[in-house]
Amino acid sequence: MYFDIDQLDGPRSYKLLTATVVPRPIAWVVSADAQGVLNAAPFSFFNFFSGFPPVVCLGIGQRRGGHKDTLANLQARGEFVINLVSEDLVEAMNITAVDFPPGEDELAVAGLATLPSHKVSVPRIAASPVALECRYQQALPVDRTGHIVIAHVVAMHIRDDAVLNPERCHVNTAALKLVGRLQSPGGYVRCSENTFTLKQMDYAAWVARQAGEPAP
Repeated sequence: MYFDIDQLDGPRSYKLLTATVVPRPIAWVVSADAQGVLNAAPFSFFNFFSGFPPVVCLGIGQRRGGHKDTLANLQARGEFVINLVSEDLVEAMNITAVDFPPGEDELAVAGLATLPSHKVSVPRIAASPVALECRYQQALPVDRTGHIVIAHVVAMHIRDDAVLNPERCHVNTAALKLVGRLQSPGGYVRCSENTFTLKQMDYAAWVARQAGEPAP
């Protein structure tokens, strides 16, 4: 089936992409305004785009009447924390997705405790198995639909039992029991089930495979 995006409206284009570009990691962003009032909101237009220095990008849409609280907070303070969502935190994450009025502390409403960060002034969600302390770099406007936020990760927190070798930075990803986003609305996937491993071949291994020989 062929779809000409120019012939679609925003909601239908969104449906096609969110149903096919899957799974998407969830950035559960904790930010604070200039007065220190905290905000928490999940975003599934998110990924990392550089391993070192580590760079992450967020897609933040508009809300009626202006920017979402998260974008305003990032630009005001220049710091934030991306928490990843585990299976046991999905309900709390969903509460923070409610379009609360500005100034409402979603963390308190969802019953989420926080812990201090090390390099940024914004706290992290205590129960999250992974937290990325981030410094805001810039926001690129995307037509009239929102912004792409670019940030540097300056520190990470990973739950102790999931770290297999701290010195070599080996992590048991399945033990984190993270969830990802699928189709909208309401589609999610567990990242701890039905996974498989397929190692990338180098050219020598490919040549050996074509010749029917054991990989070097």
